[in-house]
Amino acid sequence: MRAFVYPGQGSQKVGMGADLADASAAAREVFEEVDDALGQNLSKLMREGPEDQLTLTENAQPAIMANAIACLRVLEKECGLVLVDKGDCVAGHSLGEYTALCAVDAFSLADTARLLKLRGQAMQAAVPVGEGSMCALLGADVEKAEALANTAAEGQVCQIANDNDPTQVVLSGHTDAIDRAIAGAKEHGIKRGIKLPVSAPFHCDLMQPAADAMEAALSETSPGPFKLPIFANVTASQVTDPAEEQALLVQQVCGRVRWRGSVLAMQSAGVEHFVELGGKVLAPMIGRIAKDATTTSAFTMEDLETLAKDIG
Repeated sequence: MRAFVYPGQGSQKVGMGADLADASAAAREVFEEVDDALGQNLSKLMREGPEDQLTLTENAQPAIMANAIACLRVLEKECGLVLVDKGDCVAGHSLGEYTALCAVDAFSLADTARLLKLRGQAMQAAVPVGEGSMCALLGADVEKAEALANTAAEGQVCQIANDNDPTQVVLSGHTDAIDRAIAGAKEHGIKRGIKLPVSAPFHCDLMQPAADAMEAALSETSPGPFKLPIFANVTASQVTDPAEEQALLVQQVCGRVRWRGSVLAMQSAGVEHFVELGGKVLAPMIGRIAKDATTTSAFTMEDLETLAKDIG
């Protein structure tokens, strides 16, 4: 069995998608459709920067999605590989869950772009700049991270945001609490804590205003039936019902990204090959979680042509 997976925030960089757009009409169509949906020349920002504008959450989220869907469209339209024929399920890391839903036709490309633009804006607006932060804990398991977060909170928010793989857990919350967590990491048997260069504390209770905004948006633009099952971030379990997925997308804004659990659940379901489209972030994580699984990352024309040949 094979899963197609899609990266989350942090995988953006200036120049993303440019070579693919130069080589492929199918990729150019994706970027043009996203530009039209947003009323913004996002593809120019992706190609040329500046980096600080691309990194803004409201731009990074639709950009990462567009890049991954461009890869998928190249596979389907130019390499003759059909996702539903070659894949058994999909998943995505945080915003990548929306990309995964777009890939299996639960959302149109235009709606996905608009939802992610709104999601980025709402997440940024939920907490004043400087009041919230995130940190990556290296050499931490969930139990150690949970204990550290509880100690560092001191009445503030300090929660596990991402359970990424056996070696990395991410905390999110008030800046003071995150600073205390970094300072106290070694006392909890954790190698080190590193402050992440993010503009807001994602996936913690401080994001509740953004969750409310997404609940309203998703009530108007709800997911339709999907062609393959998706493994949801907040439950790390398979979902086939659009109404259930809609509720989980709202929970996901404040909820923990259970990526390690999602990979293990897919593996337990029989997945042996994980294909990451649009980046090279998830495949290394998957390699640390499911050591006997095969992983492939594809984001260049050459990558995609090789992938199509290998699994075609």
